[in-house]
Amino acid sequence: MIDTLLDPVSLAQALIRQPTVNPCHDGAQDVLAEALESLGFCTKRYPFEGVDNLYARLGGAAPNFCFAGHTDVVPVGDAAGWTVDPFGAEIRDGVMYGRGTSDMKGAIAAFVSATARYVADHGRPSGSISLLITGDEEGPGLHGTRRLLPAVLADGETIDHCIVGEPTSEDRIADIVKNGRRGSLNCVLKAVGRQGHAAYPEKSANPMPVMLDALQKLRALKLDNGSPGFQPSNLEITTIDVGNTAHNVIPAQALAKFNIRFNPNHTGADLMARLEQLIGSGRDGVHLSLEMRVTGEAFYTEPGRLTELIVAAVEAETGRKPDLTTGGGTSDARYIKDVCPVAELGVRNEMAHKVDEHIPVDEIETLCRIYYRLLAGYFAAA
Repeated sequence: MIDTLLDPVSLAQALIRQPTVNPCHDGAQDVLAEALESLGFCTKRYPFEGVDNLYARLGGAAPNFCFAGHTDVVPVGDAAGWTVDPFGAEIRDGVMYGRGTSDMKGAIAAFVSATARYVADHGRPSGSISLLITGDEEGPGLHGTRRLLPAVLADGETIDHCIVGEPTSEDRIADIVKNGRRGSLNCVLKAVGRQGHAAYPEKSANPMPVMLDALQKLRALKLDNGSPGFQPSNLEITTIDVGNTAHNVIPAQALAKFNIRFNPNHTGADLMARLEQLIGSGRDGVHLSLEMRVTGEAFYTEPGRLTELIVAAVEAETGRKPDLTTGGGTSDARYIKDVCPVAELGVRNEMAHKVDEHIPVDEIETLCRIYYRLLAGYFAAA
């Protein structure tokens, strides 16, 4: 079994062949637990509300270097549009196809194989290597890392540094390392008036003018000029819905949705309070209300030991120095950042979530070698 684990491509195929579309029983974690146990890891499953989660650790001493990831995947989408079995992990001309190749079973396989190679070359680490694996990252995310991490800590575990295997690379493997992420705030703005005949507006309360004025305030809102490592925060109006098919009817209500991606100049709570004050409660018989939910706070891992080791591993393996960036969406690193320094590095994200999702097998192998160098550098300096 250990010899098999030295090959990240074979392990990636075994994981991809488990159709772990969220929500699901996570057969990929069964495969993963068996593989890790053969390497000497102690594993523990953490099921929450039907969601499978896994924590595994090799060694009992500090420091504990953790890899975090998820085995659940998004639906295949248009199945007829796939040219291969979405869960066949078929390799064509050096390219592996299948849901999860990019996001992110390829990275999980790369790290496990890197660990197997490290143990084969150096024996057990002077500290510990662990994996924090969730089955609920691509769905609501309520019963994945958000609950797994506190449960692991309550069991007495301590994590010193963490790398998340999200597909961060853009044009070439390992050209991007994420050392922070913007926060995300989802908002629903609702204007409720009184329906009536368009010929008698005095007998109605049209929500549309009030809604449009509120949206104009949002469009004019300047949040900031950016912060160290981050671009300026941005607000995007994503939909306006009235549902009125008649020309001569004033609608009863209107609804709009918008999203704010914010940098560490803000917290979600501060932004929500600011929006409530900006929008107000309405006028002219129209009531305005905001429903808001923070899906992740902004965080930033200052360049330091962790980022230096990652950059050195990438540069030694590829001959290129990766960029440290904070762009893109949210990830489970938003939970881990409260526990330890965290950064993200994985394969290219070009095909993530797409029909015929795929990744060249040499990228999985390259990522494996980078992870190996990262482990070697981490424990050499421990």
